[in-house]
Amino acid sequence: MLFKELSVYLERLEKTASRIEITKILSELFKKTPSNEIDKVCYLVLGGLAPSYEGVILNIAEKMMFRVLAKAYNKDIPEVIKTYKEKGDLGHVAFSLAKANAGKLNVSEVHSELMKVAKEGGEGSQERRVEILAGLLKNLDPLSSKFASRIPVGRLRLGFSDKTVLDALSWMQTGDKSLKPQLEKAYQVLPDVGLLAREVKEKGVEKACKGIVPVVGIPVLPMLSQRIKSPTEMIEKMGEVDVEPKLDGLRILIHFIRGKLLKAFTRNLNETSRMFPELEKIGKFVDCDSAIFDCEAVGLDEKTKMMANFQTTMTRRRKHDIGETSKKVSIDFFIFDVISKDGKSLMDKNYLERRKVLEETVKIGGPFKLVPYEVTKDPKRINELYKKRISEGYEGIMVKRVNSGYIPGRTGWRWVKMKQGEEAQGKLADTMDVVVMGYTQGRGKRVSFGVGQFLVGVVDPTSRTLRGASKIKTTSKVGTGLTDEEFREIERRLKKLRTKDKPKEYEVHKNYTPDYWVAPSLVVEIAADEITKSPTHTAGIALRFPRLVRFRDDRNPNDATTLKELKRLFDLQKS
Repeated sequence: MLFKELSVYLERLEKTASRIEITKILSELFKKTPSNEIDKVCYLVLGGLAPSYEGVILNIAEKMMFRVLAKAYNKDIPEVIKTYKEKGDLGHVAFSLAKANAGKLNVSEVHSELMKVAKEGGEGSQERRVEILAGLLKNLDPLSSKFASRIPVGRLRLGFSDKTVLDALSWMQTGDKSLKPQLEKAYQVLPDVGLLAREVKEKGVEKACKGIVPVVGIPVLPMLSQRIKSPTEMIEKMGEVDVEPKLDGLRILIHFIRGKLLKAFTRNLNETSRMFPELEKIGKFVDCDSAIFDCEAVGLDEKTKMMANFQTTMTRRRKHDIGETSKKVSIDFFIFDVISKDGKSLMDKNYLERRKVLEETVKIGGPFKLVPYEVTKDPKRINELYKKRISEGYEGIMVKRVNSGYIPGRTGWRWVKMKQGEEAQGKLADTMDVVVMGYTQGRGKRVSFGVGQFLVGVVDPTSRTLRGASKIKTTSKVGTGLTDEEFREIERRLKKLRTKDKPKEYEVHKNYTPDYWVAPSLVVEIAADEITKSPTHTAGIALRFPRLVRFRDDRNPNDATTLKELKRLFDLQKS
């Protein structure tokens, strides 16, 4: 397929607001796309080049694109900047400057050139990137140039996600979304829409989805917990359960092939192996050729040799001096599940079966530990174990239905958490992960911080924009619980996320309009004394005396607390 043909579809998608119409246009596009290019088409319409877990990022700054456009179209940089100020969009600049030509490059060729740009590094890489991009744009027609120039700066602006692509793959085959459940289940195990699309194109949805199993090296979407406060209710909903201590660390899935592969993925599918040089030792402690383990990476306090808090663990995220950081903050890996061993999926096995395999496979030693557990049907025993774990310094407990398979996401009361916030954090029994939506400038003593308060919200998957994105609804303004350094840190982070206009996902009452809007990206953990009904916050409920607990760099807005979960917390506080 010519990239010129793809660009016609991109133009149609850009001008379409209805999610159903977007789905139909995508399905039409996928029908016309050959199977050897449909993976690349999927990545490109989403504004990328590869599945997110591969970490392929172009990350081209606007200033560099000015140089690219100037070189491609033989213009002075000031002229390009002037045109940009007039049009306000790099794509429109490229469209206006590009010369008419046949646009004979196909999708694979354009994708290949963009991949070259992404992989460039080292001395002189900036110039080489400019050369490659300028050469690419020279060989594209104006419409193709419009979209090809937006992709490197992350501004394709089509406004839909992987889920809409899954809808379109179903629509391509049946003319409706009836096959979406099968596709979503497959996507949870293989979160690569390009690879899935190619399989569907070649085999059809049913055959493509039927044989999908966890693949070592490709992340699996993790199983997540829900909230239940009462042990009695836990037993009523779940029956016999396993009770484990809840750890305050970084959730990672370890992918291991002896002598060949070792990767660690977070719940957001980010590859983080470099953070944990200790993982290189895992081969000494496992009896298998390959496996995928679910675990919690927990930092240790150097002085007390006790488990450190989450923020201490996250110092391992630093890109440089990992060796030095690892000396200061050692890590233990608490393994609690196994979902694949020696090429065989264990996801359909119940918890006790998986636990047996885990105990047969992992030999405790070095930084590797197995999470202790106890099976019970007694609510009183759950409460006893909860109090015991709290006294031992854990956050609380995880309670897991023993007859459940490993099901990605939050479904069916399979895993629940029972957690106690520290008194300083608030009176509610649990904290919330909320999305920062905007902020007001600091006043008085906070002028130097740049931030006085920030507006936060929860995700409502039942309410969506025309393009299908979940709405984010306000629940509080936060201005307490931050140290001076944290005020400066959040200002540094939010300044990078500022947007001119309110994001379309946001539902905000006029009373809470901030000085600056920010893109939905930063997630923070908030504690509060109480949840109350609110006539003005768009969530319909508000947090009383909210305070910052920590930044959740391991989470994105899709992982944030939902409105449904917040309403449940509202109900739980009455019990």
